[in-house]
Formats: sequence, structure tokens, C-alpha cells
Amino acid sequence: MRLYLQYLKILLKSALQYRVSFILLSIGQFFVPFSIFISMYFLFQRFEQIKGWTLYEVALCYAVIHIAFSLSECFFRGFDSFSSLIISGEFDRILVRPRSALIQILGSRFEFTRIGRLFQSFIVLVYAVYHLNLDWNYLKIITLTAMILSGVVIFAGIFILGATLTFWTIEGLEVINILTDGGREISQYPLNIYPNWVKNFFTFVIPFGTINYLPLLYVLDKTNKNNLYAFIPFIGMLFLIPCLLFWKLGIKHYKSTGS
Repeated sequence: MRLYLQYLKILLKSALQYRVSFILLSIGQFFVPFSIFISMYFLFQRFEQIKGWTLYEVALCYAVIHIAFSLSECFFRGFDSFSSLIISGEFDRILVRPRSALIQILGSRFEFTRIGRLFQSFIVLVYAVYHLNLDWNYLKIITLTAMILSGVVIFAGIFILGATLTFWTIEGLEVINILTDGGREISQYPLNIYPNWVKNFFTFVIPFGTINYLPLLYVLDKTNKNNLYAFIPFIGMLFLIPCLLFWKLGIKHYKSTGS
């Protein structure tokens, strides 16, 4: 953990060496998802609800998934650029160091400019919670927090899957962007507005449904399942386990470049 924090400190200092660039990139990261939310806002000005979901309910869904994606992009981006380590042979050097390869790759890259996206998403979260007339309790607050944490874990798992595939493909696969960027775009709306096969895929295969749909039903008092749906985000976190097992399998099958 000390090594990871040291990586974090070094790369943060590096990013702040060019403060104007850092600030401008952060502002850009603020306005990119903001434009998406504005289009969502005008959509609901034309249609008051979509399959029973109001603007503020969807805004809460949007905020949760974008906060989770921002955090995962910031802290797990090293896996997204992992293919460059395979191509250059740099991964050989990582393997011979007396530290976990996982920690070294986690600490190889941080996208601190994602603070702009994170800030924008948090504003939408406050906006949605303020306008929703909900009876908040401790369990709902825990569930909402777990939804965000589960989202971070699931996105991290997808990044790890994409990195692991490069042990065989060398180059990164664009299909992973379908699951990360595409999953984020799909999951900013409740999954029941989509066809059943889409909802089932993003619930039982890539479990975004455990972030923004099923537990959201509990938070918004849209289910009669009592408190059962409140604990579903913790089930979604289990997605990371097969991802890490696949990572270990990939390392065992890795063949050095010889350079």
C-alpha cells in the first residue's frame, strides 16, 4: 500500500507541473458529460417520463454511473494502457521486480483530470437527491454508496479483463471500449427501458444492473422486495474475482519478448 501511495504522490506532482494544462483538461472533462446531461434534460422536457422513470430518478442513475466511471478511470487507467507494456517489453521488467505486478500497473498511470467529470457528476447527484422526495435512512445511504463502489469495482474488472487479453492479442481490443464506454452510456439510464436481452446481458454477464437498476428500485421505493435489493451492489463486486483469476491465468501464459 505504501508503494501505491508513493506512485500516487509522484504522478500527482508530475501532473501539477503543467497546471494550466491540468486545469484546462479538467474543465474539458467537466463539460463533456455535462453536455450529455443537458441532452437528457431536454429529452425529459419533451417527454415527462420514460417507461415510468422521471428526470430526477434518471439523473440519480446517471450520477451514480458517472461518479463510478470517473473514479475507475482515475485509479485503474494503468490497465487500459497495458498493451504498450507488452509491445515494448517493459512488462518483463515489472515481473522481475520484488513487488506485485498488479500494484505496479495500478500505479503506472493516474488520470487526475477526471476530477472534472467527478465534480460534474457529484453536482448532478446533489441536484437529483434534492428534488426527489425520498424517505432517506441509513440503509439507503449505504446502498447508494455501495452502488458507486460497486461501479468502480466492475469498471476496474473490465479494465483488467482488457489488459489480460493482450497477453494473447498483444494489441488492445476495441471490444473492451464497448463494455466500458458503451456500458457507461447504457447504464446512465435504468436498464428496463432496453430490450430484455440487453438488460439480461448487463445484469448477469457484465453486472451493471447491480449498480444502477436493481438497487435503484430500492432507493426510489419502486420495489416490494423489502430490503433485498439494498444488498445487490455487494453481489456486483464479486465480478472482480473472476477478472483477477483470469489475470493470473494470463500471467502464467505470458511469453517474454526476450528483449
